[in-house]
Amino acid sequence: MSKQNYTIVVIEDDPLVNTTIRSILSSKYSRVETFTDPVRGLDELHLLAPDLVLLDIFLGHANGLDILEQLRKQGYNMPVIMMTAFSDIKMAVRAMRLGAEDFIVKPLDLEQLEVSIERSLKNFDLRRQVNLLSEQLKKEQPSEILGNSPEMKKALDLAKIISGADDTTVLIMGETGTGKELLARYIHENSPRAKGPFVTINCGAIPRELAENELFGYERGAFTGATEKIKPGKFEQAQHGTIMLDEIAELSLELQVKLLRVLQERRFYRLGGAKEISVDVRVIASTNKDLEKLVEEEKFREDLFYRLNVARMHLPPLRDRGEDIMRLSTAFVTEFNKKFNKSIKGFTPDAVNLIRTYYWKGNVRELRNVIERVVLLEQHEIISRESLSFIKINHTVTVSSNQAEIYLNDGEHFLKIAENGVTMGNVLKDLLVQTLKITGGNQIKAAKLLGISRAKLRYRIEQLGINISGKEIK
Repeated sequence: MSKQNYTIVVIEDDPLVNTTIRSILSSKYSRVETFTDPVRGLDELHLLAPDLVLLDIFLGHANGLDILEQLRKQGYNMPVIMMTAFSDIKMAVRAMRLGAEDFIVKPLDLEQLEVSIERSLKNFDLRRQVNLLSEQLKKEQPSEILGNSPEMKKALDLAKIISGADDTTVLIMGETGTGKELLARYIHENSPRAKGPFVTINCGAIPRELAENELFGYERGAFTGATEKIKPGKFEQAQHGTIMLDEIAELSLELQVKLLRVLQERRFYRLGGAKEISVDVRVIASTNKDLEKLVEEEKFREDLFYRLNVARMHLPPLRDRGEDIMRLSTAFVTEFNKKFNKSIKGFTPDAVNLIRTYYWKGNVRELRNVIERVVLLEQHEIISRESLSFIKINHTVTVSSNQAEIYLNDGEHFLKIAENGVTMGNVLKDLLVQTLKITGGNQIKAAKLLGISRAKLRYRIEQLGINISGKEIK
């Protein structure tokens, strides 16, 4: 039986009781620390970051109830189980009012102790989950990752492998709206950390001056308005779980240094705090930018990039996922049928053709928003091309009797070729090969000519099987 990933701290002045409790709990929990000196125990509490504290009431010159009150005032919210040799109802009532989780009388019934600890840990985990879910309810989004395209199957297969290593840092690359947060959640839910919290923070959505508060929390007096004794940050909220740092490229260089230290040592200081905090979290970072290019431009720290780039994944854009586009469209229609009490059955062929050939710059997020709008306003059972007339056709594949035109970006670069035997893959491959020949194989120059990132160019080269290993590009 594997040990549960919890840290238990015991503060008890009787060495024999400490030894007994440690021997019982060490077989079940990953870390059990005991202290006969309450002062030393309190001094090390911030480093241990316990999930539960067993606290004796009578500790020589110290009183466990006073210590409990002190812990709560300092902002510690882990469950505390009080122990005493005296069965005093008034003492028990005071302990509960001060925030004790349970009250156990000595001599200890070890079976009762184990049940109390297990119940307290379970309740604590549930409370943390409820607090996080109350924030996540504001973000209505599908929790299932849909897709049978080779690109998505490859991504999910890799995600399953990565999820098994619960401490491995993950870097997810992909355009905006491709589902990076869903993939991160998928990794978390299939990992040994699945029972722990999954916490997300969008590094690009918060002001830079507040980013450190959000990540690491603060203590009273750290800045004007910091009135709470302790305000835990996202890293503390993610204890024993996973934290996702979305849009990691938006972090300031100063914060990148602090994040690097957390990744290396799993310790940090709250803003305005004097003591280090220890955390047990897995970090998943995501970005829609080319971090390697930012490193070259000295806009992103090279050492942090290498620390993040342990398990690297790439989510393909929606336009490259073939039949997944219509699978997702159908799933979204079903979702919004329920939400708006509609009964839309499907799409006309013209509507399907438009959806399949549209560029979808915003990827899955844009598709979902489009389908939500259509289902809300649609008066018929079938969605037609006219229903989608609000879509601005800037990025499509259009085919006439004589030619096919592939428009990239805003139409600045295009290629006209004969229609017979043409596939989109062949058009793109020919375009990339010719561009690479023009630039003498220089990928940076080729990417600039095409108006795409170097990372996207490399992805296309690999996807289309373009041979650049020899002198002659094929």
